[in-house]
Amino acid sequence: MNRSRTKGFTLIELLIVVAVVAILTIIAVPSYRAYVLRSHRIEASSALLKLSAAQEQFYLQNNTYTDELTTDPPGGLGLQDVTENGFYDIVIDAADATGFQATASAKGGQADDAHCAEFTIDETGAKTARDSSDAAVTDCWSR
Repeated sequence: MNRSRTKGFTLIELLIVVAVVAILTIIAVPSYRAYVLRSHRIEASSALLKLSAAQEQFYLQNNTYTDELTTDPPGGLGLQDVTENGFYDIVIDAADATGFQATASAKGGQADDAHCAEFTIDETGAKTARDSSDAAVTDCWSR
């Protein structure tokens, strides 16, 4: 008597496939999340560069820098205090006739980016960054 073999998957084969998929997911998801957080850093840097350009234009017209981020010109810069997709809060920390300093601080889901939690720029174009423990970090602007 010749038994015909039924077609399909055995339980063992199915469990092996599920285990392989689970292992790949455990490896891939954290790497992907880190990639997404790094890609959002460009939003902070571009917002601060835009703010810096607006400050320079304001300085040319008024011979001083302003701390009025959201006030429309001519009294302020007329910019948003949150980046385009809402990943960073933008603040002008200090501004006077000699200089300014502005900060972009991560918020929401982007706050999980502990390596580059805060970006700053000043009137000289000096770009700095700090991690979540407030230590200086050198590679945030370049990534």
